[in-house]
Amino acid sequence: MKALFIGGTGTISMGIVKKLAEDPMWEIYLLNRGNRKSEVPSGVHQIIADISDENDVAEKISGMKFDVISDFIAFDVKAVERDYRLFKNKTEQYIFISSASAYNKPAASYIITEGTTLANPYWEYSRNKIACEDFLMNKYRTEGFPVTIVRPSHTYDERSIPLGVHGNKGFYQVIKRMQQGKPVIIQGDGSSLWALTFNTDFAIGYIALMGNKHAYGEAFQITGDEILTWNQIYRTIADALGVELKPYYVSSDFLSSVGKSYGYDYYGSLLGDKSVSVVFDNSKLKKLSPQMTTYIPFHKGVRISLNYVLEHESEYEEDPEFDSFCDKVISALENAKNNI
Repeated sequence: MKALFIGGTGTISMGIVKKLAEDPMWEIYLLNRGNRKSEVPSGVHQIIADISDENDVAEKISGMKFDVISDFIAFDVKAVERDYRLFKNKTEQYIFISSASAYNKPAASYIITEGTTLANPYWEYSRNKIACEDFLMNKYRTEGFPVTIVRPSHTYDERSIPLGVHGNKGFYQVIKRMQQGKPVIIQGDGSSLWALTFNTDFAIGYIALMGNKHAYGEAFQITGDEILTWNQIYRTIADALGVELKPYYVSSDFLSSVGKSYGYDYYGSLLGDKSVSVVFDNSKLKKLSPQMTTYIPFHKGVRISLNYVLEHESEYEEDPEFDSFCDKVISALENAKNNI
């Protein structure tokens, strides 16, 4: 069977590609700019192209057909409209990567199923994903376009540490603050529930949907079974670093308001996602993938990630602006306490 991944070297997709590269049943092609070519497993074919250059892509895949085409980097309707034009006659199944952040905020219930309403007034990213789903499902209903929708939640790999509050350069500065004995900001009181999934676990559920006709015209959320509070997440990171966690709790609404001038979209990422408790019911997925479970719980996964990060610190950039932002927020709130 032949599969084409648009992207294929990101956090979610690389775990899938690595597993499929070991499976003789699959012949894997990646279509991307080739920026991480050295990390692609042997035997995987690469088509070097920019997916936004529709004419070039059409020429390079001329005469080719696939059992599955997956787009990991489509973030708005224009992107899936382009994919539809390019791939409608070239694949038996098109898998779109949506997002669990598309579910209704605030949710009517913390138990999330694929039937939970899609609506996120806080985050444009999520609204765009919903619009993509609407376009693709309409093509399925009216033309039989064989789409499958996948909604990941917070998936991480060996190169990343999942956090609630960080700057625009990512997680690394929070790790540095922990190592330096500084307080780190946690949204709310840290008690909201969250699901984290290591990318190799995610890949198990995803691969089960590939080429599976029972998945056509359906949406599936893929997450691990482990549910943690944000306090547990941050404490597990600190334990793995061998440092004391010094949490500083700040409301998501306050962070959303003061973060704007620094270019931090906490309105979307926190109020529209991470500040809301969620527990995902994966029973629909497990009917097609009974082996889907959490093989790498967070206390193991974070050590895999930290080992990589600490051995490759030259790949990560410190973020003095975010460091200063944290200090200012903490100082301002401490002053407010003293002045009341």
